[in-house]
Amino acid sequence: QVQLVESGGGLVQAGGSLRLSCAASGRTSSNYIMAWFRQPPGKEREFVGWISPNGRSTYYVDSVKGRFTISRDNAKNTEYLQMNSVKPEDTAVYYCAAGPSYTLAWSLYQYWGQGTQVTVSS
Repeated sequence: QVQLVESGGGLVQAGGSLRLSCAASGRTSSNYIMAWFRQPPGKEREFVGWISPNGRSTYYVDSVKGRFTISRDNAKNTEYLQMNSVKPEDTAVYYCAAGPSYTLAWSLYQYWGQGTQVTVSS
């Protein structure tokens, strides 16, 4: 079992920055692909990006490319989502997830955090 806890959400103005963290405990999270998803108000959960177990590879959905950066520190069992140049449409509950596969499908990730709210004001 892997337990994930997100932090760092909050209110930010459009154009600003925010960094989310996802702390893992339990089974070694460094063996897993880590991902971020988000769920905007009234919409379905959507993929944001993933990072490989060794942190050398990342992949992002087009809407966040060039603005968001995923990183991980396996020594600290922590994954990060650096959000720059945020837009009101980035408003959502953000979730971190861990799983064995490189996939955009949320149902294929085994472990989830509880989510953290990010609100971007215009």
